[in-house]
Amino acid sequence: MMKMLKTFVFCLLACTLFSCSGERKMKFLQLNVWQEGTVVEHGYEALADELARVDADFVMLSEVRNYNGTNFSKRITESLRQRGKTYYSFYSYDSGLLSRYPIIDSATIFPEKDDHGSMYKLVAEVDGRRYAIYSAHLDYLSCAYYDVRGYDGNNWRLLERPLTDIDSIMAKNVASLRDDAIRKFLADAAVEREKGSRIIIGGDFNEPSHRDWCEATAQTADHQGLVIPWTVTSLLEENGYTDVYREKYPDPLKYPGYTYPANTSGAKIKKLSWALKADERERIDYIFYLPDEGLTLRDVSLIGPRGFIIRGERSDVPTADPVIEPLGVWPTDHKGLVAEFDVK
Repeated sequence: MMKMLKTFVFCLLACTLFSCSGERKMKFLQLNVWQEGTVVEHGYEALADELARVDADFVMLSEVRNYNGTNFSKRITESLRQRGKTYYSFYSYDSGLLSRYPIIDSATIFPEKDDHGSMYKLVAEVDGRRYAIYSAHLDYLSCAYYDVRGYDGNNWRLLERPLTDIDSIMAKNVASLRDDAIRKFLADAAVEREKGSRIIIGGDFNEPSHRDWCEATAQTADHQGLVIPWTVTSLLEENGYTDVYREKYPDPLKYPGYTYPANTSGAKIKKLSWALKADERERIDYIFYLPDEGLTLRDVSLIGPRGFIIRGERSDVPTADPVIEPLGVWPTDHKGLVAEFDVK
């Protein structure tokens, strides 16, 4: 009887950790770390605590700076080791990647130059399957969604009036290098597809989603009544990639998913907001994936403080968005994303 009971308990645990159908769970975290957590007091330690808590399989970071000749990737993996978590990484600048699995290849897809963004790739094997994970921090200039809100998207000076002509908005938007970086990604990812890789990209794209600027949201968050086919997310979707947040929560009115600016209590509002007279709430942080027969999205949540900065004021306007709240200090001006998949 005791032997049978032990066998039952073992099988139950095995099916929990690795399901009887051969499935496992994988978790991905995307987060802009706001100058390596240096802007908020005790921000770096809080960042390490949050990364350890989430315990993701792969982590995609933005605003890696390697200050004072340091190697942020080496530093953060050591901080995580001290918290009982083993991660692998490699030297990068502006964007960064962490993996719980040994990295078998890495590459610079879009090198940072003159602060126009960056993108890196790592490749790892999980249960014999190849994964290509990309982290992007795209160009913050020619940020046309600010022009719509009455601020110049290159210098953030107040304009005489909001820019509302769609052709002018799109011309300014594509003057950035964001779409250039995404096209580099698409070309590299096409090669990875030929190798049978599962492909995930995450990052601070510094551009809204065309799924969020639609008829339903035209009168919200200073959209000026406009419907805008923003370039980066359109390119990804046209090439078969899926936005995890909009797959899980397709209604942008009920689930706006705003990731910036976060209501970070440890920072002054003038540090958090670039447009103090506007409602600049926006979803600019993403995880996209290439659909695969053995990859099923299970859950997606924002991670960070509840509330927003609206017209220079802290606001707790409620939304239906699921939010994992911070342990204590929140180290960045963005919310991040946590996506979980069932994997065969």
